[in-house]
Formats: sequence, structure tokens, C-alpha cells
Amino acid sequence: MKKLLFVLMWLFTGNCFAQTAGIDNFLIKENLLKNSKLAIIAADSVGNPMETINGTYTFSASGFTQELTFNDGIAVLPLPIAKSTFVYIKHENDQGTHSKLVYVYKNDEGLNPFTISRMILIIIPLIIIVLIFAFKRFIYLGIILILVYFYFTSSQGLNVGTFFETTFDYLKSLV
Repeated sequence: MKKLLFVLMWLFTGNCFAQTAGIDNFLIKENLLKNSKLAIIAADSVGNPMETINGTYTFSASGFTQELTFNDGIAVLPLPIAKSTFVYIKHENDQGTHSKLVYVYKNDEGLNPFTISRMILIIIPLIIIVLIFAFKRFIYLGIILILVYFYFTSSQGLNVGTFFETTFDYLKSLV
């Protein structure tokens, strides 16, 4: 009888601790209400939604810290998106920092979020710099291209600080 009671208590406490799962991956979609807000969906490492996630988790969206309440694995960012922009979403937990850079394209039908590979943010300026050093005649055009690249990203919501934060988070995850 004592063994049965011990096994039942062990299963009960194990089940209670299993409910406090963390978010190690997430997906970004448009909110189902089509109200110009983004929904964050908790996902496993493969990208399948995890409907067992419930509770309040801290996220940072483009530098603004938000307490998001997840119900059945879905939370909605409270700030509406007014125009097409970059959004950098980051979540820190015991397993580390998990982040995504998303370009949200807004049109008449709604929001279309596209996940941006952070490798592209590194490769494009490096290619331009290599071309500048390889071809001396390319120096003025290369400088203009770098300025246009940084102007486009900063005008769409990805300022220089967020650019470097995104890049360093990506490089830390590689190590």
C-alpha cells in the first residue's frame, strides 16, 4: 500500500512540474481577428504548435518588453502594426535566448510576416565590403549601396542597435 501511495504521489508531482514548460521556439502569424496585430504561437523544435502552453511569459518586441498571456499556446502582441516594418521578437528563459527577426508586410488583405534569416543581415554588407576591397572603382558605388541598405532597414524599423543585437544573438547561438 505504501508503494502504491508513493507511486501516486510521484506521478502527481511529476505531472504538476510538467505543466511549467518553457517556450524554446515560436511562430509569428497574423492574429485571426485581422486587427493588425501579430500572434505568437509556441512551437516545438520542428515548428509544430504546442497547445499545452498556458500562462504569462515575458517577450521583447522591437525593444519593448511585453508580458504576454498564452492560452492554448497562442498569445497576441498588444500593439497594432500601422505599416510594413521589421519586428525583432526575443524571449529569454532558462534554456537561453530565443529570437526571431520578422519583416511584416502590411497590405489591404492584412499582415504577411516573413521570417528573415539573420545570415542575410550579415552576408549583404560583407559582400558589398568585399567588392569594395576587390575593385577600387567600386568604392563610391559600394559606399552608396551600404548607405541605402542601412537607410532601408532603419526606415522600416530595424535601427542600428537592433541590427547589431540581432547579429550578436545569432552569432551566440552558433557557438
